[in-house]
Amino acid sequence: MEQQAEEPAAGARVLVVDDDPTVAEVVAGYLDRAGYVVDRAEDGPAALARATAHWPDLVVLDLMLPGMDGLEVCRRMRGRAPVPVIMLTARGDEDDRILGLEVGADDYVTKPFSPRELVLRVESVLRRTRPRSDTGQLAAAGLSVDPAARRALKNGYELALTIREFDLLAFFLRHPGRVFSRQDLMKEVWGWDFGDLSTVTVHVRRLRGKVEDDPARPRLIQTVWGVGYRFEAVAGEERP
Repeated sequence: MEQQAEEPAAGARVLVVDDDPTVAEVVAGYLDRAGYVVDRAEDGPAALARATAHWPDLVVLDLMLPGMDGLEVCRRMRGRAPVPVIMLTARGDEDDRILGLEVGADDYVTKPFSPRELVLRVESVLRRTRPRSDTGQLAAAGLSVDPAARRALKNGYELALTIREFDLLAFFLRHPGRVFSRQDLMKEVWGWDFGDLSTVTVHVRRLRGKVEDDPARPRLIQTVWGVGYRFEAVAGEERP
């Protein structure tokens, strides 16, 4: 089921990085018509230079780039400041897609893709960066989340979370003790009724690495075998 497009954030700047001029032109054209300000770069160094000149609100980043691949570009950008990233990849292998998610990509699209779908995914990711109407503080088990400021703390120390990790943590804190399937989380956190569920698995694993005292023996984000995940506001028995 196709989702309805929303108006893009006013002045939102999207950096499109792809060495294929045809793909870059098509993607940039669709984003431009959707109301975004679009910058383009054909390789990793050019992308970093563009980002330095005008920091983007979101990056559409090809995985396979000459000289410096998209994974390294993503790492370097994320090392400077948080920025949402949607990976483009011609590879069908799941390991390559998971690599992109592991370095912090918020979403990915596999070539060939529908430019319309890509615009919807851009809108979905950017929508998550906007302030929520329910801006009350969330807290449990030494964790605290401020949705308005987009800040998360563990025992008073700020957590470095990607957009999706932040939203996933906030969702768990809003619904302690409830079990959610990966399909539920894909719909509620990503805003999609369909998608590769390994995206959820990878983000849960990354989030555990940042909020659990021992990610190999998680006490907060627990696996309910055959069903999904449950957030325990009061840490209980270890369930990997």
